[in-house]
Amino acid sequence: MRALIAGAGRLGTQIAQVLAAAGNDVTLVDVDAHRIAALEDRFTARLVVGDACEPVFLEKVGAHAADLVIAATGRDEDNLVIGLLAKRQFAVPRVVARINDDENAWMFDHRWGIDIAVPAATPLISLIEEATGAADTVALLRLSKAGVDIIETVITTRSRAVGNRLADVQLPDGTVIATVVRDGQPTVPEPEVRLRPGDELLLVSHGATEQQVHAAFQ
Repeated sequence: MRALIAGAGRLGTQIAQVLAAAGNDVTLVDVDAHRIAALEDRFTARLVVGDACEPVFLEKVGAHAADLVIAATGRDEDNLVIGLLAKRQFAVPRVVARINDDENAWMFDHRWGIDIAVPAATPLISLIEEATGAADTVALLRLSKAGVDIIETVITTRSRAVGNRLADVQLPDGTVIATVVRDGQPTVPEPEVRLRPGDELLLVSHGATEQQVHAAFQ
């Protein structure tokens, strides 16, 4: 799948990481050159500086061949314009747009070329699943002083670890399961717990990447 994501903030970056880790062809664009530069050393997706509200730029970065466009900037007016251009000018099959201000939600529909509108308050992992169909593995937080990452992964019916005991999952070095959230309730990650579809796991890792955690569970 070819995915074009506009907005290299936390949301756009996390979605790009998930899609890239799953083997998709991902392009992430942002008007802020400093923000793009900060991602270059730790990002596998294609990174481009430019304004996704400009049709010429969208053409340049491959909107005409995209299967998915995600407008994830921090400005609703920009997300609406990007969505409209993606659908009307480039006939992108799936257009997703972030809603930053709930008062603007009524505009985010097919009239603006938007197939799926996602409120900014939606939990990240749920938002990724709804927007892209790729509920996967996401780095949620970096604790600089402790030198660890908090990583979340969600078990689905397609996950390789579904039905397995936690004791049977080969975790990356320096990684532990902090909790398993089941039916909205955190539980102690006992070794004999068997993973079910819908389980959300929070892991603490000293050095593992999202891709390594993804490989263990997904």
